[in-house]
Amino acid sequence: MKTQNKNIEDYFTSSKPGSGLDLSKEEIKKSFLEKLFYGLGRIPTVATDNDYYSALALAVRDWVFRQYVRSLEEYAEQDSRGVAYLSAEYLPGPHLGNNLLNLSITKTTREALADLDLDLDKILEQEVEPGLGNGGLGRLASCYLDSMATLGVPSIGYGIRYEFGIFNQTLKDGWQAEVTDKWLHYGNPWEVVRPEIAFEVKFGGYTEHKYDSNNKLQVNWIPDSEIRGTAYDTPILGYRSNGIIMRLWSAEAIESFDFAAYNMGDYYRAVEKKMRSENITKVLYPNDENLSGKELRLKQQYFFVSCSLQDIIRLHLLQGRELENFHEKFNIQLNDTHPSIAVAELMRILVDIHQMEWDEAWHVTRHTFAYTNHTLLPEALEKWSVNLLGRLLPRHLEIIYEINSRFLNELRKQNFSTEQISRMSLIDDRGEPSIRMAHLATVGSHKVNGVSALHSRLLKSMVLQDFAELWPEKFTNVTNGVAHRRFLALSNPGLADLITRKIGKEWLTDLSALRNLEKFADDKSFQEEWRNIKFKNKERLTALIEERTGVKLDPSMLFDIHVKRIHEYKRQHLKVLHILSLYLRLKNGKGKDISPTSFIFGGKAAPGYFMAKRIIKLITAVADLINNDPEVNKKLKVVFLPNFSVKLAQQVYPAADLSEQISMAGKEASGTGNMKFSLNGALTIGTLDGANVEIREEVGEKNFFLFGLTTEEVQETKKAGYHPYRIYEQNNDLREVMDFLISGKLSKGDKELFRPIYDNLLQQDPYLLLKDYQSYIEAMDEVHKTWKDQNEWAKRSILNVINMGKFSSDRSISDYCEDIWKVETVKVV
Repeated sequence: MKTQNKNIEDYFTSSKPGSGLDLSKEEIKKSFLEKLFYGLGRIPTVATDNDYYSALALAVRDWVFRQYVRSLEEYAEQDSRGVAYLSAEYLPGPHLGNNLLNLSITKTTREALADLDLDLDKILEQEVEPGLGNGGLGRLASCYLDSMATLGVPSIGYGIRYEFGIFNQTLKDGWQAEVTDKWLHYGNPWEVVRPEIAFEVKFGGYTEHKYDSNNKLQVNWIPDSEIRGTAYDTPILGYRSNGIIMRLWSAEAIESFDFAAYNMGDYYRAVEKKMRSENITKVLYPNDENLSGKELRLKQQYFFVSCSLQDIIRLHLLQGRELENFHEKFNIQLNDTHPSIAVAELMRILVDIHQMEWDEAWHVTRHTFAYTNHTLLPEALEKWSVNLLGRLLPRHLEIIYEINSRFLNELRKQNFSTEQISRMSLIDDRGEPSIRMAHLATVGSHKVNGVSALHSRLLKSMVLQDFAELWPEKFTNVTNGVAHRRFLALSNPGLADLITRKIGKEWLTDLSALRNLEKFADDKSFQEEWRNIKFKNKERLTALIEERTGVKLDPSMLFDIHVKRIHEYKRQHLKVLHILSLYLRLKNGKGKDISPTSFIFGGKAAPGYFMAKRIIKLITAVADLINNDPEVNKKLKVVFLPNFSVKLAQQVYPAADLSEQISMAGKEASGTGNMKFSLNGALTIGTLDGANVEIREEVGEKNFFLFGLTTEEVQETKKAGYHPYRIYEQNNDLREVMDFLISGKLSKGDKELFRPIYDNLLQQDPYLLLKDYQSYIEAMDEVHKTWKDQNEWAKRSILNVINMGKFSSDRSISDYCEDIWKVETVKVV
């Protein structure tokens, strides 16, 4: 580094710092070196790559905070209505590259570092992404924060600062193994701790009821334990515009050290409270198959909800406002059922703490919250046992029973049937009594939305049908979107540069501007440039895959990619059966029409989900079989890329030729991976599930390989009685593939290893994989036929990108602002 033989002070000129959007190369160098020398106490001879990353991150954080402070000033001046986004998960991905993009200083920063003999790409690679989410839900929340900042929505994203995030995935003998995600091991330069913003949270104990001198009931919650939640703020910058905050809560003991116990020699008890308290934010989503796991998960949810509501009320009162108009100044969005205990908590705060009358408090509460449902899977609609909730949150259980009693009385007055009332009750008393959290969120919110047109329709006709009939005006749809600046501009710079050269930069803030590329779709020279960019992306991914797995792919092959959470309804094993059918065709001398293809899988299985883990083992077993067979491995390759993450996704999506979106129709609420693939020019093979329906409508039927049953056909098939074994008997090719699973050829002679998958499909097949099998095989044959005409493929790829304007998270947030939050944006230029 060039600073080694020069006086440090020579680099610190007195130039005026820029606003964050007009930084010069010299200002960037100056700020970077100040952070390195004075912020970290490092000189180049001892500085590590992580030191360089941290110094640059701290410098960029300063510029991001400038934009945030300017935004706060503008929001205060405008007396803006605000939004609080409550999510148990966030997957923000690496911050540095995204912030450089949003500040429009990537090129300048690269040049500044080059002057110091440093490589920006190498520095970017040092960042460990925050493991604060499990998958699509957390990534969507982060896309929304990006868009809220870009559009100028006065907002805060609230969540949990998990010390250990979603596990790191490794493979051991082809099986998933979980390794602790120590994302905070080297610290986090993006966050700022706010010890002065801390709140106490109660658990357990009992309630006291008494009447005051005015004969008004007073309820006092006497807890048996309390912890403190402290705020950690990470600034989120919009594109050349506003900044907002992601505020995460970390748990700590109110009294972290017991001197009396220490002096008695009981060293464990001296720190026991500290350890027990900090467990609440220790790890993302503890295994909740046992009671202690369920208890910890409920504690996590209530902890972050209570801290967040106390903070929002603090901000409201700080501005001299009355709680009676709380709902007029704040919208609180519940991102799925995880934060739905907020309905009872706000009622507790208003009624018990601030002495508001019940009816007025309920009016404020119902007009404050809005609820986004993200699933049609019954097991994903959270329920908490009455016993557990009453033991941990006794006052909240009382409040929920009171809400339910009043709600059911309303239904009786409107002559709802006993059966309907039972279905709509917040209390499910079939078997062990439990609280239906989706019902609580629905009753306690002024709006309920699904996340794709199909999902919202099914939500109203199936999952929450009774509520939709009662309150049709309450239900709406906001189709999900993705942060196209991260997943195209940042992830795919070659394609982004080509687009900008042809149509300008307008698409960065208005994705619908991509339609201006339509005139180039048939241009052969443009198609060639398009293909060259895709090929370079595939070369980069090929190098990464070889480095991490040892498998060498040919980038000229069709890259057929299936990356998402491993789950039976997402049907990764349908893709595996297709691969085996191709393998058997080649072995039987019938594979002349097969295009050379690399099949790339990625995704994590929940630690306790044994069938999903076995599917990963099946994928890796098929990979071993095919990759080591010289008769087929020139035409087929299979790889499982471990530890799929946002950071990895930014390299996978740009390299995809074909996007696998093959879930059973009616199960995927929306999906956003499907959008990211299409945005990067991949063609989709998929069912009419989730947002696939809308993607197909936008990109055109010809540019989407459709297969499988519709949602209505799925329902009819199950209603009529489904017998998967009959399909197996009638389809010779399928029978050959299925029997191969238990032949032992995939498992070193062990015929039982994959029998659970075999038996599940032939005896139950809950996601109708065998029913859709032949349709999928035929659609894949059409894929291979189309791939042989590279000009046609390029044209369809271009048309996919051109027509993705609807699927920006900017559009989604605009829909929320207009239809749900009734918030006006405030742009800071």
